Amino acid sequence: METIELGFPPLTIAVFVGLAVGAMALDMFTHRDNKPVSLTRASLWSIFWIAISLWFAGFLYVQHGSEIATLFITGYALEKVLSVDNLFVFMAVFAWFKVPDVLRHRVLYWGIIGAIVFRLIFVAIGSGLLALGPWVEVVFALIVAWTAVMMLRRGGEEEKEEDYSQHSAYRFAKKLFPVWPKLHGQAFFVRRKTLELEVIKPENRGITLAAKGGLFATPLFLCLVIVEVSDVLFAFDSVPAVIAVSREPLIVYSAMLFAILGLRTLYFVLEALKRYLIHLEKAVIALLFFIAIKLGLNATGHIFGHNYSIAPNISLIIVMVVLALGVLASVVFPEKSTAECEGS
Repeated sequence: METIELGFPPLTIAVFVGLAVGAMALDMFTHRDNKPVSLTRASLWSIFWIAISLWFAGFLYVQHGSEIATLFITGYALEKVLSVDNLFVFMAVFAWFKVPDVLRHRVLYWGIIGAIVFRLIFVAIGSGLLALGPWVEVVFALIVAWTAVMMLRRGGEEEKEEDYSQHSAYRFAKKLFPVWPKLHGQAFFVRRKTLELEVIKPENRGITLAAKGGLFATPLFLCLVIVEVSDVLFAFDSVPAVIAVSREPLIVYSAMLFAILGLRTLYFVLEALKRYLIHLEKAVIALLFFIAIKLGLNATGHIFGHNYSIAPNISLIIVMVVLALGVLASVVFPEKSTAECEGS
């Protein structure tokens, strides 16, 4: 693993902050409506966010050379690929809560804001822990490898619908607020006075209000809580993986930030294409094992003094090739539908 720590000059920091703030403002204000996002629109926005990231990579190339730009692109590609699995979890959460397509954008809107904040915290903590010595990298390598093993085991099991009412985040949110069991437009919370008029409607017969509480959470809020907690748990895996690319916090956080900014539109692309990209998760598992090996080599190099390491440009090539193979395998070996299986 490359351990360059530049302490980037003010110009680089200013460009990153300006580009990041501008990109976040654009993302927040242009995607705050609750209209369904078409595949065409989501694809165009996804291309736009990738272009922004490549522009920043080009800036790093001009200012600091190809090696630093390669580290950024590798970290960005890893975060993007690893995010795919998290987005599939979001799809399952939305399906369980029966969140309409028109409202999923709203949950993702606030979910992305939380992801940006949590990544900053985790990157700061992770970068600080690495300063304690190479044994921390061994722990990171084990975390990443364990994640890959769990994904591999899960892939061999039949997919079943999870009961999110048993999720700790769901139960915790219900302890904080009384819950109105139905969606109420796009609202996360509804006042008691409003619900007192709702309970008398014929379609809400049988629903009673909790004795206490002036503010009631809707299923949309419970859904958001689970999405946020899932993203925090995901960060425990993705942050060590991206830190394996570079210890420089600016490289790590910028790579993760630009990858996260495109997640909302990427969600709608994947939702439309998920039945076709059936082998992409296998590529994610392979990349996690690769990152665990990369972290392990770097840690043992410091501990035992061997000279084995994986150069940044080699890491980038491996990430891109594995990702391309996952997509190609999904095209060449598509999953047979139930009807086709019964007919054969």
